[in-house]
Amino acid sequence: MILDLSEIIKNEESKISFDGKLDVQSVEFMGEEYIFPEPLYVKGEVRNNSKNLELTGEVTGKVSVSCARCAKPFDADVRYRIKEILVREDGQVASDSDAVFYTGYEIDITDIVKNGFLMNIPSRYLCREDCKGLCPHCGKDLNEGECDCDSEVQDPRWAALAEILKDTTTE
Repeated sequence: MILDLSEIIKNEESKISFDGKLDVQSVEFMGEEYIFPEPLYVKGEVRNNSKNLELTGEVTGKVSVSCARCAKPFDADVRYRIKEILVREDGQVASDSDAVFYTGYEIDITDIVKNGFLMNIPSRYLCREDCKGLCPHCGKDLNEGECDCDSEVQDPRWAALAEILKDTTTE
């Protein structure tokens, strides 16, 4: 999504609004690929506050992910805010080192939207809050029912402790 900034660069205290769909398709981060099955909806404004241009907005949409417990793919809601200071590369550099630089009179906000998503990724996605996950022994999805595994099967590293506990409880 390319924004024309020519009108607000000239006029202090002016603003432009933007509203539309942005086709991001996918974003990669730390070996994980996040796929967007439909374009993200982006709405916001760019304001000239007489020092610099400030972009604010909100992004909504869906992202295809896998559940952290049962590994089933599902679409999760995406909703986050974006806020950036925009600085023209051929102008005076602002003291803000986190500014986004642009050239000419236009800026493509695709990277701003992608970076905003990366800054707002939850640590894990769950298909539902009460997801039971997979059986650690047979791998059956426990959301579909109980498995036939022996519930007494233990990690062999704890076998010595289990023997001690068994000896103390039988007396």
